[in-house]
Amino acid sequence: MLEPFDDTYFMKQALLEAQKAFSEDEIPVGAVIVANNRIIARAHNYTEKLNDVTAHAEMQAITAAADYIGGKYLTDCTLYVTLEPCVMCGGALYWSQISRVVYGASDEKRGAGRVQPSLYHPKTEIVAGILADDCKALLLDFFSKKR
Repeated sequence: MLEPFDDTYFMKQALLEAQKAFSEDEIPVGAVIVANNRIIARAHNYTEKLNDVTAHAEMQAITAAADYIGGKYLTDCTLYVTLEPCVMCGGALYWSQISRVVYGASDEKRGAGRVQPSLYHPKTEIVAGILADDCKALLLDFFSKKR
């Protein structure tokens, strides 16, 4: 019998998406959504490519996952994202009724849980800090190259 993958494995998959964003000169945030121990959506930031401030990795992943399952509610799904979701993404996650949000690096200024702690759906489990150093390092590297 196959062993189930863990949070670290799926965060590494989200980091691969973030690295794609980095190589495309997008802010390196990556996300995957998992259902039944299987990735059903992969995404990274597309704000520059699409010229759309709402094209965050989480928003792209939510749309792809909803399309995959054929419904708007992501109950029994987990979002893995390399940076703590912002308020916009937190609101979308609330409405999607996603079961779990697992993030890497904290966003001290714009993180949804810091700005509005009640933003997430009451049934959503939040797990913070998975591979946080790796996630943060990629962001710092990106912004140091921009300066």
